[in-house]
Amino acid sequence: MVKIAIVDYGLGNLFSVKHACEYAGMQATITSSKEEILRANAVILPGIGAFGDAMDALERLDLTNTLRNIASEKPLVGICLGMQLLMTESFEFGKHRGLEIIDGQVVRFDDPTSGSKKLKVPQVGWNRILRRASQHSRNSKSDSATGSWAGSPLRGLDDEEFMYFVHSFYVKPQDPSVILSISRYGDVEFCSSFQYQNIFATQFHPERSGPQGLQIYRNIAADLTNKRRGNASE
Repeated sequence: MVKIAIVDYGLGNLFSVKHACEYAGMQATITSSKEEILRANAVILPGIGAFGDAMDALERLDLTNTLRNIASEKPLVGICLGMQLLMTESFEFGKHRGLEIIDGQVVRFDDPTSGSKKLKVPQVGWNRILRRASQHSRNSKSDSATGSWAGSPLRGLDDEEFMYFVHSFYVKPQDPSVILSISRYGDVEFCSSFQYQNIFATQFHPERSGPQGLQIYRNIAADLTNKRRGNASE
């Protein structure tokens, strides 16, 4: 069975993530142990809260270098704040250095509006995720089978699928080619998921996004199982 380490640094809905992993057939352990994290087949970095507090906690637990090294060795999944921590820096309550695994910044929603209405920050609730091919054409779904989500944990999901978000900040990757999906909050367009080599991250919460969100966990489990089988046959 695929073993997942869910990083516990004191911030995040850890048990929801654990239940989603187990639903998908993975053996999940909530841990702050460097040894357990290194033994796992893949690592999930979840999180809800302030960026600076999260980085301080990871530093106290001596996990920052461990996570940086893991990113080049095995699958690493970031969820919500966990996604933001992967970036170079954040401007939440000052300027904070991130894990620097993905080049880019974490910035706040800057007065998003819908028509003449100013939207509340944080964004809390359901919102659509869109393929990058849909940035300029909201009505184009011709890439549903072979588009940018093929081969990613988002495969099998429909363009404009609804996912559940809770956030005031969002990531701005320096390299736009890593972006898997975008979303819009009023007049602000932002990266809602990205993938780069072993790294997959979402601003939304798949474990709180119903059957479609759980499909993402099943896809992750399937990829890890296939990778283990491939390694065993070599």
